[in-house]
Amino acid sequence: MRASLGREMPGTPLLFPAPRHVEWGQGSAPAEARIEEAHEASLPSQGFTLRCGADTVELRYADAAGHRYAKACLAQLRAEDGSLPAVFVRDAPDFPIRGYMLDVSRNRVPTRATLTRIVELLALCRINQLQLYTEHTFAYRAHESVWRDASPITPEDVRWLDVLCAEHGVELVANQNCFGHMAPWLRHEPYRARAECPDGWDSPLGLRVPPATLAPTPDNADFALGLLRELLACFTSRRVNIGCDETFELGQGASREAVARHGRGQVFFEHLQRLLGPLRAEGHEVLFWADMLRGEPELLGSLPEDGLGALVWHYEAPLETEQLPESVRGLLAGFGMGEQVLRGFAGQLGCFADSGVPFWVCPGTSSWNSLLGRWQNARTNLLDAAETGLERGAQGFLIADWGDNGHLQPPSVSFPALVYGAGLAWSAQGNRSLPVAEVLDRFVFRDTAGILGDSLLDLGDLYAGTGRAGFNGSPLFGALLGRGVAGSWGSVDAGATQAVVDRLEAVLSALPAARPGCEDGGQVCDELATAIRLARQGAWRLLAEVGAPAPGDAEMSRDLQEAIAAQRHCWLARARPGGLEASLEPLRRVAESASR
Repeated sequence: MRASLGREMPGTPLLFPAPRHVEWGQGSAPAEARIEEAHEASLPSQGFTLRCGADTVELRYADAAGHRYAKACLAQLRAEDGSLPAVFVRDAPDFPIRGYMLDVSRNRVPTRATLTRIVELLALCRINQLQLYTEHTFAYRAHESVWRDASPITPEDVRWLDVLCAEHGVELVANQNCFGHMAPWLRHEPYRARAECPDGWDSPLGLRVPPATLAPTPDNADFALGLLRELLACFTSRRVNIGCDETFELGQGASREAVARHGRGQVFFEHLQRLLGPLRAEGHEVLFWADMLRGEPELLGSLPEDGLGALVWHYEAPLETEQLPESVRGLLAGFGMGEQVLRGFAGQLGCFADSGVPFWVCPGTSSWNSLLGRWQNARTNLLDAAETGLERGAQGFLIADWGDNGHLQPPSVSFPALVYGAGLAWSAQGNRSLPVAEVLDRFVFRDTAGILGDSLLDLGDLYAGTGRAGFNGSPLFGALLGRGVAGSWGSVDAGATQAVVDRLEAVLSALPAARPGCEDGGQVCDELATAIRLARQGAWRLLAEVGAPAPGDAEMSRDLQEAIAAQRHCWLARARPGGLEASLEPLRRVAESASR
């Protein structure tokens, strides 16, 4: 028999995630071959082995999860006639916790049908945890003014989803930001009085922006704990993500004197303790975003070593700061992203690994602020998280899928990163060279024409093709909406940008030939066509910016109006109506300004 990783022998079945050890043999077992299943305590957690011979199949598993994954692997091995190849598989995960977090607070709140699709995809990917990132989109009993127009997730939705997740081997974890990112609450009376800066604050971007952070007071901690307890009552899991990231305005308002005396890190830490203490005492494992404690080793060392998890996030591929203009470096430093952090997870995991506090690595899908994704950035960011996280002892791997600036990207734009990231979280060595397009066509879309997988990867690379670069978003998105790309730099290359337009149009023309067998295949094609049209608008505007041939204002306005109508149709097929108008409003303003 020949040992291999993944799918190295021609004619062997594609397995996803690629196992850490496979030995292919000669011949096959018939469809009626007897399956002998047994628990084997010596196997690692979530692990299994499969041995397919001429007459029998031996399946050994460590636990319920291992049994589930073994059966899924067996199903992938079966040929159309039910026969099984002679093979031995030994498998277990690198990271025991492999999670996916979906932003449901930047306008787009998914329908139950969309949530079902997501859970089924997570089960395929062996993702065993789901979080729905929440700011204002849960229907809290006494706070209707905050969520009234959002078509929120209800307690009944959570209980339904909790059962669905359990049926698929996925833990549903409560998620409610309750320190930073509270702008959707603080824009309403009487919540504004709870803000660190009720009248707004001065951001590193040089802009005066509305309040987003709660003042670090005992009363605000009690307020947040009340929300969390109401939310947690709907969940089976005892884990909870309390957020607490990006509390940038601390020290500009209510906590000014405290920060001046003790430092922003200490003030943040004391308020974090007000939340951690009661929740841990009530038996919860508390997760929190750890960005505000980067570079605070003494404070990290004061945290307990059980009952919590520090979520270390970073969403950009590692780079040397010398690659960035001085103006961009200064801007990012203002948001706490200095030279060390910009070099990827290796630049920030040291203090967490040394502290003894359990921590997770949290890369991203790179789909937000992009329309079509940033595939190469996502791929490198995910691999960096997996390899560095394993080296430094991370306990979990959480893939973040944000929706900044209206969540305009369709769900399928995140699927390449989700598939690749899930593979790495299962086995970084086995899935480093995962054939992502083939996995998408075979398992996610069931596209017999083999078009959608390659199309998504091709489209996801176009962000890098205009000559202009940026942080946290695609120049195509930034050119269309004038937002989302932090500190863009570089000059537009007219020839390269025209090539981007040509590629967009080529993929748009190819989509009708796709033959997806998944239930939402038609929606996927419609969504990608709409996203392509919006990205083409960004490319046209870049061409016009440098005086290259591009459609006139009237033509661009007409095309954008049609794309907006298509976006509305696609949105309502996947998401609830609340938030739709707010998401479309920036696009409408662009269309109207072009028509004048």
